[in-house]
Amino acid sequence: MTGLRHKFGASGGSISGGSTWSAVACVALILCWSVSCCAQKEQSHASEQAAETPSSEQSAETPDLKAESIFPHFKNGPFWISGQMNFIFQTHPDFPAEYTGKNSLLPRYEKATSRVLTLFAGVRLNNSTEVLVDVEETGGAGLSQSLGIAGFPNLDVVRNPQISKAPYLARVMVDKVFSFSKDEVESDRGPLSLFDQLPVRRLEIRAGKFGMVDFFDQNSVGSDSHLQFTNWSIDDNGAYDYAADTRGYTWGFVADYENRNWGVRFGEALMPKVANGIDFEWNLHKAHAENVELELRHGLIPKQSGVIRLLGFSNHANMGVYREAVALFEEGAIAAPDITAHPWHTTQKYGFGVNLEQSLTSDLVAFGRWGWNNGRTESFVYTEIDSTFVEGLGLYGARWHRKEDRAGIAFASNAISKDHQSYLAHGGYGFIIGDGALNYGRENILETYYTAHVWRGIYVAPGLQHVMNPGYNKDRGPVIIPTFRLHLEY
Repeated sequence: MTGLRHKFGASGGSISGGSTWSAVACVALILCWSVSCCAQKEQSHASEQAAETPSSEQSAETPDLKAESIFPHFKNGPFWISGQMNFIFQTHPDFPAEYTGKNSLLPRYEKATSRVLTLFAGVRLNNSTEVLVDVEETGGAGLSQSLGIAGFPNLDVVRNPQISKAPYLARVMVDKVFSFSKDEVESDRGPLSLFDQLPVRRLEIRAGKFGMVDFFDQNSVGSDSHLQFTNWSIDDNGAYDYAADTRGYTWGFVADYENRNWGVRFGEALMPKVANGIDFEWNLHKAHAENVELELRHGLIPKQSGVIRLLGFSNHANMGVYREAVALFEEGAIAAPDITAHPWHTTQKYGFGVNLEQSLTSDLVAFGRWGWNNGRTESFVYTEIDSTFVEGLGLYGARWHRKEDRAGIAFASNAISKDHQSYLAHGGYGFIIGDGALNYGRENILETYYTAHVWRGIYVAPGLQHVMNPGYNKDRGPVIIPTFRLHLEY
């Protein structure tokens, strides 16, 4: 994998901590340097053997090293260790706003920089079992403390200033493969799978801590904030309120059945105790989430590959109801609508999504998403989007002899339900948007980027986003957001 999609369902604030940043970076670099030395020694040994081996056998003996990493990695072997650093700088000039609330994007000029550092590790115990462990550190901030735009422009930000600034365990999971065929297919080794061969027909069970969107709603050209787009509602289905804590991870299991041309997966996961919270509700009678996705690998254009993914989810948690919050306000029971002002009760949010990708040529891929959720209950985990439509293009640089480069352009149109609109118009606030009033309009976002490969695992990417009606408010914006990203893989 050249990059691992990074997800956060987080809220508000800045995280500092240069000392922890340095500690994680130093440990990661030392470990990767050690593996690199071993890889280089083995490569040297293989080269000596190759001099005495017929050419037909040389490729089998020579390690397949990943040129896109600062340090080389083996294609084979039971162990995996790698890392990444992702830095995103964003700014916006002054923009028109008739009024500003506590959750608004600030109309004055501002700038912000975020960072994500991840150390990936794993061991393959045998041909069917592996254990994966990732440690992560995040810092910096998003524009306006990551508030004011439902389709927020930086997927890497964590929006909770109260959570610990120390490195944390992002993923720890066991992956078990059950084979139902003798035929095998090649698999790309990476942080989420160390297998280089997998049965054509198989059942994979993953259990532990992970990101739900590690396995659901994937898209080859619209899912990676490290090398592709950075907007929340373009890299993800914005209406998919997937189970996660503030940092974007959950505990649970995923069962994934794969056949040659199709697959189906089911996931059961924990929900947070409160909207966008860091603590989970471990009592499954009170809160839980189900996710199911059908994947059909068949192109709509003859002789060109394509994928159709159909998604459904159902969340049960202590979620407020927008209509009830407005009713309490109108009765005079509360000073302003408050979606959190209710006794504990379990309510349901459910939704559906479609995820498409279609190769147009060998280096040009079109993609699109459609998503909808019932919008009756509170936006609880990811962001405040009840329906969305996305379309875009991803282009690889082979045609201009820059095969590691990539570029993209995408348009997202986001909306919220009538109940959600009424809640915001009466002065209510969610966990990411709320201007104190609302002149409703769809939130429309255009994003473009170009990722240039500098050397081995070093990439730089200028980008630009244009946001109409930030927070669904016609009285504010439009906003132009220039972006610059530095990505390192080692």
